[in-house]
Amino acid sequence: MKWTDIHEIAAALYDSQPDTDPATVRFTELRAWVMALPGFEDDPNRCGEKILEAIQQAWIDEAD
Repeated sequence: MKWTDIHEIAAALYDSQPDTDPATVRFTELRAWVMALPGFEDDPNRCGEKILEAIQQAWIDEAD
């Protein structure tokens, strides 16, 4: 997975953090969780606030 795989990342977070309300997750925590996902292989420096916002929103949508 890469940072641009927003929906795949959101689905993986939904599965790996089932008891977490994605709307309450800080970006620093979200970034660390994404980088820890199995299969995630991308440069940490390629991630910015817009990408994290998109991941968080996709995760919220996945949870609904």
